[in-house]
This record gives sequence, structure tokens and C-alpha cells, in this order.
Amino acid sequence: MSTSAVDAVRDAFERMAEVDAGPTGLNCILWTDEGRALEDAAAVDAIRSSLALAGVPFVAKDNIATTHLQTTCGSRILAGYVSPYEATVVTRLRDAGAVLVGKSNMDEFAMGSSNEHSAWGPVLNPVDRTRVPGGSSGGSAASVAAGIVRIALGSETGGSVRQPASYCGIVGVKPTYGRVSRFGLVAFASSLDQVGVFGATVQDAAVALEVIAGRDVRDATSADCPVDRYAAAATADLKGVVIGKPREYFPSSLDPGITKLCDDALDSFRARGAEVRDVSLPHTDLAIPVYYIIAPAEASSNLARFDGVRYGLRVEAKGLREMYESTRTRGFGPEVTRRILLGTYVLSAGYYDAYYKKAQEVRTLIARDFREVFESGVHLLFTPTTPSPAFEFGAKSDPYEMYLNDIFTATANLAGVPAMSVPIGNIDGLPVGGQLLARHFDEQTMFRGAFALEAARAGKP
Repeated sequence: MSTSAVDAVRDAFERMAEVDAGPTGLNCILWTDEGRALEDAAAVDAIRSSLALAGVPFVAKDNIATTHLQTTCGSRILAGYVSPYEATVVTRLRDAGAVLVGKSNMDEFAMGSSNEHSAWGPVLNPVDRTRVPGGSSGGSAASVAAGIVRIALGSETGGSVRQPASYCGIVGVKPTYGRVSRFGLVAFASSLDQVGVFGATVQDAAVALEVIAGRDVRDATSADCPVDRYAAAATADLKGVVIGKPREYFPSSLDPGITKLCDDALDSFRARGAEVRDVSLPHTDLAIPVYYIIAPAEASSNLARFDGVRYGLRVEAKGLREMYESTRTRGFGPEVTRRILLGTYVLSAGYYDAYYKKAQEVRTLIARDFREVFESGVHLLFTPTTPSPAFEFGAKSDPYEMYLNDIFTATANLAGVPAMSVPIGNIDGLPVGGQLLARHFDEQTMFRGAFALEAARAGKP
């Protein structure tokens, strides 16, 4: 290691002070403890180990539990809350020598696509501060894009790692559902939630995912599958790899600039030996309505625990019911309230079969689309990550218009397949990401494609 851990952590805090603090700052980091971070860095330096991430600073999204920094989920209802236990992903990064330098801002309880819904104010996009960084993991994405850290933890329910990665011009990875432990991740929608990683490069993301992946006995949904050496997937040769181009992800209404960048990326794949094949995922257009039934339904159940009794905000009132109502009314923001109400409705008597049950049936069809394409001999799928570059603050005041930002990402969460966003170019100076998707637990091939695409964009042979 050419730089000591202490120096690397000091550099992270200096960069944080330069770009994040004050009224003109990015507002991407919420909670820090510089003294504790420097102590941890000194401990790494003392052992002079060959750990995979020795001395590497990282940040964790504010819905990932830590024992010495607040975990508020970007919400007033959890203001001041410090977890008594640590998330498995944080422990694994620290065990690999990485040093936690902060908790990142986010849309409240991970409900948003722009990071405009945080109780602590919006995060600004480091590329263009008039634009959103994406959400809900916008703080983590911005911290990497701004050069505070090279790796960061985020969470995904419908695209909350890949979309901000695309908007900020970095790499964002959502692994297979079950590949990474969710222990210590505050639940939004349990059948969709996953911890993901951001990296300044594909290599950074590959190493970080390799460290946090694997079975965890504290998470019954984590899979007991071997973890590949993702960082070893770097290759310029894609001979024998078949890449599918799903027609449903390239509608005539897609921004022509994004279509052009995606076509250029596909040409890069061909130049490195891959075969590109047109394919179909016929139930793609149902993903958004299905997602916005299932996710709010699970959220309404999961967020029932925030009632002012056990932890977090408590608004005193005359009786128990009034205390519940007052606490949740004051503690939750409008987007969280909207989704709880929607979720409660679709789970209510008389509507469960018509909405929630039907959505789960269609979810099965979406998953079947992916399975059939991969069984046909396709190894990877390539699509745009988002339908547009980052938009200006306040540009999407209509909730439904905002929800459509997840149109290319929500399918991977519903099907549980791995997916990642890799920078493919710029439109008017704004980053654009291309999305790679692979079959379940085949992150290795996904990274192989990502490494090749990154090398092609860098002009490497």
C-alpha cells in the first residue's frame, strides 16, 4: 500500500470538507466521526496486512446499521438513533481493512428516485449541481463521484444503486437477490431489498462486492453459493459471449442520444468478440405497476414498527392511538406517507386478490421472461440504465412521472437477477449509464462484460 490508511482517511475528510459542507456543499454525507475513523485507520496501519481493502475509506448509506454513527434512514422519525449492532456488510468491509468515514444521505426510507425526499435536505449532483444525483442512494453515489471515497455501500429496491450511478457517472452494482446479506439493512420491501456497491471503476466495485458477498447465518435469505473472484474477470476478450438486446428497453420514445450511446457500446462488445442478438422480455411494460404494488405493500408492513414506542421519535399525546398517529404524522415525510397508504390499501380486505396477489402472479411472468432468455443461450443483457440523464431539481413533481424513472431497473429487482450500471458516455455534459444483466449468481460474467466495456471506452486494447 503506497499510502497509509491514516493518510487515506485524512484525504477523504479533507475532500469531504471541500465539497460537501456548508450551504453550497453537496450534502451527501450526514454523519461522521473523524476521530473514530482515524483510530480505525491507525489500527489497520499497525498490522501492515495484505487485506483486500486495507486502509480504503468507504461510506455506507444511512439505512445500513452502524454502532457508532446514527442510522436515521434519512427520516425525522429515527433522528438520533444509533443501532446496537452492525450490518454484516459493514463488518465484512472493516474486516477486509476498509475504514468507515461516514453515513450518506438518502431518500427517506429509500423511497425515491432523486434524493429530494430526505429529511436532511437534497443531495446535489457533483457533475452538475442544478441536477439530482438520483435516488434513493444518491448520497453514496455523489460521495464516490465527488472523489471523497472510491467505494460506497447503497441499497436497491427498484434501481436505487444503478440509477444514481448512471446519473453521477460511476459504476453501480446490484447483485443477485441472496448474494449479499441484508442483516442490518433497514427493511423497505423485504422481497426486493438488497445491498449494492458503488465504485469509481469496475475494479473498485468488483473488489468491494467480492468482500461483502457470501452466506450469512443471520440472514435466512442469503444464499450458500460460492463467491467468484470478480476482480479476476477483467479481460478484453468476449469471444463466445452472447449479449441480448431486449427490444422493450429501446422504445421509439427513448432519447436518441441514449440510443446512440447504447449502440456504440454494443459495437464495442462486437469488436471484442461478442455476439449481439435481439431478444424480447415481453412483460417488461408491467414492471412499474407491479413494483408499485408489491413494494408499498411490503413497506406498509415493515414500517409499522416505527410507532414511537420502542425507538426513534415519540410525540406525547393523550392516548396510545393518538400518540401513534401524532408520531407517524410528524415523523414520516409525504413520499413515505403516500407509499404506506397505497400499500395498506392494496393489502386490505377485498383488494388483496385484485392487486397484491395479481401483482405477484405477474412478477412470476417477469422472472420467467429472464429465465427463458438466458436458457436460450444468452449470457448477458444490455440496456440503458435510465430513460434520460439526470434531471433538474423539481422537474418531476408528479409522483407517477418520478416512478417511471425506474422503468429499466425495477425488472431486475422483481426477477432477482444481478444487474449493474457502467458509464457509456455523456449527453450535453451529463453522464449516461448502460446496464448489464446476467443470470442468477453469474456476477462473474456480468463483470467480464463491464470490464470489457470500460476498457473499450478508455481506448485500451
